[in-house]
Amino acid sequence: MANETTVVEHGADAVAHGAEASGAAMPQLDPSTFSNQIFWLVVTLVVIYFVLSRIALPRIGSVLAERAGTITNDIAAAEELKQKAHEAEAAYEKALADARAEASRIVDAAKAEIQSELDAELAKADEKIAAKLAESTAAINEIREGAIKSVTEVAKDTTKEIVAAFGGKADAKTVTAAVTARMKG
Repeated sequence: MANETTVVEHGADAVAHGAEASGAAMPQLDPSTFSNQIFWLVVTLVVIYFVLSRIALPRIGSVLAERAGTITNDIAAAEELKQKAHEAEAAYEKALADARAEASRIVDAAKAEIQSELDAELAKADEKIAAKLAESTAAINEIREGAIKSVTEVAKDTTKEIVAAFGGKADAKTVTAAVTARMKG
């Protein structure tokens, strides 16, 4: 078994030594190829620089400038629309205030017109009531006077009849004076 470990160790050393001798290790770490690698590195970086500076970055810059312009234009348009909205709101508020004032004026005019019509109708009604009251008062006074005359006449007749029923004789003057005195209170 000791033999086998020596062979395995010897084989591993030979593989490692052979890889170093044949250059099978990583070639980018081989100092003999550094100058070639540095040249291609510089060429690649210069090509990448020119591609980025002449093609990619101007396109990116133009896209960013276009976006910035679009954003600026959109902000300006939004500010303009905002200003128009404020103006429209102010115009709406003014129109609303004017409409309210006009409505108030119309209501006041209608109230005044209705009040004047009402006053005129009340005056007419008061005149009619006063006329009917005067007529009624006159009619009541006539009825009262007629009733007083009728009561006086009835009282005179009744008094004559009562005096006659008791067997007395009453003259018209005495009966009239007695009824008149009694009517006065």
